[in-house]
Amino acid sequence: MKKLKKILLISAIVLVVLTLVAVVIIALSLDKIVKKSIETIAPQITRTPVTLDSVSISIFTGSAGVKGFVISNPEGYKTPQAISVGKAVVSVVPSSVLAGKIIVHSVEVRSPEITFEGNPLGANNLSKLMENVNAIAGGSQPVTNAPAKSGATKPVKKLQVDDFLITGAKVHVSLTGLVNREMTLPLPEIHLTGLGAGSDGITPAQLTKEVLGQITTTTLKTVAAAASDLGKGMENLGKDLGKEAGKNAGDSVNKITKGLGGLLGK
Repeated sequence: MKKLKKILLISAIVLVVLTLVAVVIIALSLDKIVKKSIETIAPQITRTPVTLDSVSISIFTGSAGVKGFVISNPEGYKTPQAISVGKAVVSVVPSSVLAGKIIVHSVEVRSPEITFEGNPLGANNLSKLMENVNAIAGGSQPVTNAPAKSGATKPVKKLQVDDFLITGAKVHVSLTGLVNREMTLPLPEIHLTGLGAGSDGITPAQLTKEVLGQITTTTLKTVAAAASDLGKGMENLGKDLGKEAGKNAGDSVNKITKGLGGLLGK
């Protein structure tokens, strides 16, 4: 009997040690695993290259940091990237990482840089990205956590994101079609809550659709408003020039120069 108890005690100790070793190994390698997963899944959703500098995760506190996340532009656009995130902070329920649905308390994306290229009323890079994401989020194509060449079909986990905040964003604008002009504009704060709160959760593609949809909508409104103001400035300048047509040529040239300087921010 004593021998049996001793064997059971030793077995329990060995099991605890192995468990601790496994937790340590997972904790040490989780950063690389998550980074690889993001770089594998994200391009399937956006249909563009996606890169990530680093991921730092604390499995014990449920906190994570993401640095250097970049979504490239679709083919046909001159600017290299559509969205660049210098830093994002994530809070996760640690026990949910190994469950069927990963529960994310909060995501805070700080000072992302968005590039808008095209026409806010027509073809542009962000709208093209949305087309790509909608095709995946609608279920027309599967998303897996394995590289495309591997042939694996293991589905990705579902998510629940309670709070998603994008703050301090700015958009670099390259207008075409309306008025050829480049400028940088601030974007208002974007705040989403309760994403995937149901029992089924939300897929990474559906989460991307929600977040990118808000970014695209907010950007298009901001750019369209700026283009409209720019167009009004051009129209008013034209009217002023028409009124001055009969005056002294030297005076007209001076006013044209001043008007253009103000319009172009010089």
